[in-house]
Amino acid sequence: MNKYIYASLFLLTGAMTSCDDILDAPTISATDESVVFSNYTLAENAVLGITNSFGEVNYRGRFSFYGTNTDMEWWNDGGTATDEKAQLTNYSATSLNGQMNKDDNLWAMMYEGIEKANLVIRGLETYADMNDPDFRQLLGEALTYRAIYYSDLIKMWGDVPMRFEPLTTETMYIARTDKDSIYVRLLDDLYRAEEMVAWPNETSTTNTVERVSKAFVKGLRARIALWAGGYSQRADGTTRLSNDPRLAQDAMWQIAKDECTAIIGQGCNTLGDFEQTFRDLMAETVTAGRESLWEIPYSNGRGRILRDFGLRHDKADQYTGMVNGGLAGPTPIAFYKYDPEDVRRNVTCVPYGWTTDASGHGYQTPLQVSKWYFGKYRYEWVTSRFIPNGNDDGMNWIYMRYADIYLMAAEAVNELDGPQAAAQYLKPILDRALPAEKVDAYMAQATASKDAFREAVIEQRGLEFCGEMLRKADLIRWNRLGSALRATKEELELLRTHSGKYAALPEKIYYQTVETEPKPESLVFDEVIPGETVEIYGLELGQTDEIGASLGYVEEPMTWAGKDNWADKVNGLFVNDPDTRPYWPIWQVFIDNSNGMLVNYPNYQ
Repeated sequence: MNKYIYASLFLLTGAMTSCDDILDAPTISATDESVVFSNYTLAENAVLGITNSFGEVNYRGRFSFYGTNTDMEWWNDGGTATDEKAQLTNYSATSLNGQMNKDDNLWAMMYEGIEKANLVIRGLETYADMNDPDFRQLLGEALTYRAIYYSDLIKMWGDVPMRFEPLTTETMYIARTDKDSIYVRLLDDLYRAEEMVAWPNETSTTNTVERVSKAFVKGLRARIALWAGGYSQRADGTTRLSNDPRLAQDAMWQIAKDECTAIIGQGCNTLGDFEQTFRDLMAETVTAGRESLWEIPYSNGRGRILRDFGLRHDKADQYTGMVNGGLAGPTPIAFYKYDPEDVRRNVTCVPYGWTTDASGHGYQTPLQVSKWYFGKYRYEWVTSRFIPNGNDDGMNWIYMRYADIYLMAAEAVNELDGPQAAAQYLKPILDRALPAEKVDAYMAQATASKDAFREAVIEQRGLEFCGEMLRKADLIRWNRLGSALRATKEELELLRTHSGKYAALPEKIYYQTVETEPKPESLVFDEVIPGETVEIYGLELGQTDEIGASLGYVEEPMTWAGKDNWADKVNGLFVNDPDTRPYWPIWQVFIDNSNGMLVNYPNYQ
């Protein structure tokens, strides 16, 4: 894995914990800038230094909180609504949240990254030879990194202060800027950037997903266009589309269509096998041209992907020394949203964790119905190294996949040209997930009308990207966050009480560790390794306790469906109406240090 984060040789600024600290941080003189940005190696180090902020502890350790809770994902430790970590996920965080109200936290790290980008962009535009494609690549990357920071800031906080030039005394204290103005600038910047950077594998720089390519820039521009053209909460607390004609919904769909169809038409990436995409991630394979378009390039001492999202190992074993994982996971009903033959289901939703026997050998053991783990991120799939105990595992985070390009294209083309034109972009996602006859049946229903196709895209984005922290932003832009979470809470209650459609589940699950081969009736969720793999009966709707008891599993059956001890967790899915609190409040430390310029909007007081 590349060491861009943590080991970059060149930093333009120190950690920015307040506006005063930013101005006091060491910067390079104008003479130094002329040397740095006219020399490719030094300029490249400066560009890579922009990404260091992704690896700061309060960035890598806190950004994961925002993506939950949704209809597909939730915070696994969210049973106590007053827990400050749970509050970050259940729409009840206050500006004094103890996990976040620190002057070196996520907000500060994002603005640190933006300031670095602003300095680099100024230096390159002033001193670099922009006729040289290598320098143009660097400027395109810097513009893209800045767009990532800003788009994530908007996703988490809505309107935020806007600075596209290095900080000065005049811009030290500024108010929040309407996010529409920032979106317009980001779309323009990325349009510039995509003309500067190369396609995947077109140059030695873009032969890795740890560097920015034209495919990623175009994909990011499409994603931001869909956010900008969708619904969002405004400063007065209302939720609506933008009034800025530059962000009209049809225009944003057109950008998404043009960018995504250009990427697909270029043929520089492949969808490949769904499970293999995540095995490659865990194997730290960073070769460009596969499904991953860009990854946050954590070093071994940074990154908390397995710690936060991974399939939990509760003791050190043959696969990992890290005792961690599973802080977030799929909602218990997510498993039942998939067709039983959908290959994505058993990769995404896993009902077991790992423990050890007396000799320290790890094996899989079932969980209670209220806790599932994401199977996309597994210590047992890490083949490049052994991860020691601690909080940082060093695994990259896939920021965008090629599947997203297809589904954004499907969405935009349907809205502009109708379902028949859009079908070619939805079908490849289904082709790798389902048997051919089920794909045909699904597509026949989806293409019946524009509304039906829109619903199919909404469903498939949830199934495809569960555990990748895209769902909340999608639900917000579709104006479905609150309705989706209310429906989820109702369905979780049905599962908890073993009622409704979940009355068709057995009361118990029946399981054992595979010694030779699993029983035909069993489910397994990974390749079978005797002595490690758990086989389970009773997870599927329509299975029965009578059959389970007759199959002769070695372990004592576990009471599962309807076990009535997680009502608090269901109620804690959201505390306040998600539609009124889709963002986080600005943390009090930043308000106090803003010279009166920053305030929280009424819903967040």
